[in-house]
Amino acid sequence: MCFHTSHTQKVKKVENRFNVALIDEKLREIYDTPHYHNNGFEHLNSLIIPQQKNTHLIPAVWGIVPPTKKVSEVKEYYKQQLKYGSGLNARSEKLFDYWLYQKSALTKRCIIPVSGFFEPHEYNKQKYPIHIKRKDDELIGLAGIYTVVENVVTYTILTKAASPLFAKIHNKKLRQPIILSKNIETDWLNSSLKQKDIEILLAENYNDVDIEAYVVSKDLFNSKIDSNVPQILNNTSDLVFTQD
Repeated sequence: MCFHTSHTQKVKKVENRFNVALIDEKLREIYDTPHYHNNGFEHLNSLIIPQQKNTHLIPAVWGIVPPTKKVSEVKEYYKQQLKYGSGLNARSEKLFDYWLYQKSALTKRCIIPVSGFFEPHEYNKQKYPIHIKRKDDELIGLAGIYTVVENVVTYTILTKAASPLFAKIHNKKLRQPIILSKNIETDWLNSSLKQKDIEILLAENYNDVDIEAYVVSKDLFNSKIDSNVPQILNNTSDLVFTQD
């Protein structure tokens, strides 16, 4: 499951890469600040590209919340859902089966731009955080869905069964976030898609040859340590994961 991401690029680079514009210029300074480690369980705001306004970057809270809730109920909802992952991820296989996802799947899909993300790898009964990014340091677009809770947007990252590369990395849960190939990003936000069209896009395989994955400090998993520092992205081992 994908509970940790990194956002290190300036907003202008995100705008250029995805051909979008920040919805409010007053937000630029806030989102130009790099987040080397964004811990999903802190439910921070991130920038997403929503289906309903697909030419813009808008702020959204990581952790999907039912649209029937009130903003005042969101924190309590996250606490109640903690054992289920606090809405950070959604299994794409359940996209049209689970009530919370059904409507969003058709009308509120989104792209979550990230510099990279982290997954756990287990070796000798110990967990090691792995940082995953593109070899060329280009931005990655993750597939997601969102809801609107009063005036707040909340989102979740969609996951699927791991590819051969991600099965080596996330070798216990065998899951991965859905990375959208650049050529299908526009399709993903197309408001005319039907269920079958969406399922076809979800089944598209990303070219894992473009991916670089390596071990970083275990500080990432330590809530008592501030891991939102540049050093958290440093390679700490000779172990590197690549596609065969």
